[in-house]
Amino acid sequence: MPFMLATWNINSVRLRAGLVERLLKEEAPDVLCLQECKSPVEKLPLDQFRALGYHHIVARGQKGYNGVAILSKLPITDVGDKDFAGLGHARHVAARLENGVTVHNFYVPAGGDVPDREVNVKFGQKLDYLSEMRDWFHAERPEKAILVGDLNIAPREDDVWNHKQLLKIVSHTPVEVDHLGAAQDAGGWVDITRQDIPSGQLYSWWSYRAADWDAADKGRRLDHVWATKDIANAGHSSRILRLARGWLQPSDHVPVFASFDL
Repeated sequence: MPFMLATWNINSVRLRAGLVERLLKEEAPDVLCLQECKSPVEKLPLDQFRALGYHHIVARGQKGYNGVAILSKLPITDVGDKDFAGLGHARHVAARLENGVTVHNFYVPAGGDVPDREVNVKFGQKLDYLSEMRDWFHAERPEKAILVGDLNIAPREDDVWNHKQLLKIVSHTPVEVDHLGAAQDAGGWVDITRQDIPSGQLYSWWSYRAADWDAADKGRRLDHVWATKDIANAGHSSRILRLARGWLQPSDHVPVFASFDL
């Protein structure tokens, strides 16, 4: 069963429902995973998405913060969520397709501004979240699974606009990269985007602070598509929709795509 999947930190799905509709109409992914929906589930604009053929929806919501949703043209079954680090946040949800593939949608904490857990509680929470992901994957090693989402870490040197300048900036510090790598290794996850595009600068996020994000191009690849080794070879056609950063009232993230033949 071939299908195309996309992941997008929408930064308020109610505010940007029109952008989601545009993506669904123009790109028509079979499955769209959204993060940072910033809404309780009952207030998500789901009828707008159902009208475009996305009748199958699994979501976890939270007023004003966090929130994850999986919209699908294909039938999916809700298979639960995990509260990593005991934060009580809506940051993970999973759904299973009829072909047996489980899709995990993650929104890893950003971690605040200071990369020191002794002075920044949020940074410690981020590291704890990643450690619990690692431990879960060790205990229940995933199979036939895809993990997507805003993982809030750009792990490689070519995932950021300037490796040396960002080594002490949250999202690219060595300790974060090590924690993400440990979680990836524990689950045997393959980075599908980099499997398809093995070299070169790749970004999925550009700060709102840049007067001209496109000209400055100081981006980071914070949004990821991974798959377990047993299905990684079925992944292909990865791409990042950079143009979406220039849409009217955009999210600071853009959609990341991958297709699978399973």
